[in-house]
Amino acid sequence: MPAIHINIWAVLVATIATFMLGGLWYSPLLFAKQWVASHGYTPEQLEAMKGTAAKAYGLSFLCWLVMALMLAVLIGRFGLDSAMGGMKLGVVCWVGFSATVGLSAVLFSGKKFATWFIDGGYQLASVIVMGAILGTWP
Repeated sequence: MPAIHINIWAVLVATIATFMLGGLWYSPLLFAKQWVASHGYTPEQLEAMKGTAAKAYGLSFLCWLVMALMLAVLIGRFGLDSAMGGMKLGVVCWVGFSATVGLSAVLFSGKKFATWFIDGGYQLASVIVMGAILGTWP
């Protein structure tokens, strides 16, 4: 199996871009209110979540870093070298893995479908952004 070159700077930039997109996605400018309503969180629950926010953000960043790294491996394995190629691969991965697992989780957790649309939309936008960065910056 031939070695694959991974540009760690591209992986880090893709991770940071995705993390920043999440800050915007779940902000009051976009879907904060709808996300809170879809989960049915009370003001008390939201206040309690603030106490664990640093841990949640740190682990979330690590998860996105792993995802960017794995997407970079796949982009390298398939020999993709364009933003469009990376974005298409990101969408395929989302449809095959994130969308299906996320929808299944919503179905069995009793959450509203709005939860899946908001979270799944963020995941889709994230892999598109990651794919564009990683496909462009080999």
